[in-house]
Amino acid sequence: MPPEWAPHAGCWMSWPCHAETFGDHMEAARDAYAAVARAIARYEPVTMLANPEHAAFAAARCGSAVTVMEQPLNDSWMRDTGPTFVVDGKGGIAGVDWRFNAWGGNYPDHEREKAVAGAVLERLGLARYPAPIVMEGGALHTDGAGTVMTTTSVPLNENRNPGLSRADAEAVFRDWLGATRTIWLEPALERDLTDGHVDNLACFLAEGVVAAMEPGEAGDEMDAALARNLETLAAATDAQGRRLSIVRLPRPRRIVLEGEPVPASYVNFYPANGAIVMPSFDDPMDHVARDRLAAAMPDRAVVQLPAVDIVRGGGGIHCITQQQPAAV
Repeated sequence: MPPEWAPHAGCWMSWPCHAETFGDHMEAARDAYAAVARAIARYEPVTMLANPEHAAFAAARCGSAVTVMEQPLNDSWMRDTGPTFVVDGKGGIAGVDWRFNAWGGNYPDHEREKAVAGAVLERLGLARYPAPIVMEGGALHTDGAGTVMTTTSVPLNENRNPGLSRADAEAVFRDWLGATRTIWLEPALERDLTDGHVDNLACFLAEGVVAAMEPGEAGDEMDAALARNLETLAAATDAQGRRLSIVRLPRPRRIVLEGEPVPASYVNFYPANGAIVMPSFDDPMDHVARDRLAAAMPDRAVVQLPAVDIVRGGGGIHCITQQQPAAV
């Protein structure tokens, strides 16, 4: 599995359609998704999957720079239902198709989502490798050099893979992603319906460099978990035996919508070719997060987009995107 900062051939997304996810705010979510698609399309090709009855509408909202592909959908989190692309270093690309059960059974109607990864790979003419465990792309980050990060609460969760041990999971990551070292973090965000995807908590920016959410000033259970994750990262080494340099990104203020908190995170960004497309939350920490990421990845433009209408559904900009690596 190559790192996300490696060159991309394009980006894949899915058009919002699940009423239970966005409710009365569906059109606001679609506006936000379209804004992300248009921003990424300035730097690399974007393909938006959409239910056939929504395809023309999605094309009009996203604009001519975004390709729309008709595909039956239940929901719109491409990171979790699309393929995890892998490369062989000789120009070959394929896709891992993880088993999907709607984040541990969050909703029963997800049969269409099980077909998304295969449909993308068929469109591209790439080999599909059906994986042996339930997993989601947002539960993984890699440095592309043998190290992956995940959380104990996703692959080891009884609602996904009953009886799976750390050793079992690490063997899957070795055989399917080429990873020889796994760094295990713990869930931290309030009301995270994914059970704690790592893409809200930490990600690799380069070999040996990790961005991670730092505690805020609340002094609550979430801050305590974030602090423990920073301790884990500070003590960890990557597959090359290196200690990690940590770029700390701020914790956003607590966002409550319709009486429920949502899992907002600045770590949940998309690194496009030559750019970072990252969230803003109308928060004083927006510019702090932007400045820290810009300093850590100075060769990329930073595009910051309002993301409250995305996180309302339970995910962020990284969650709604999936990069397709360039052939190397």
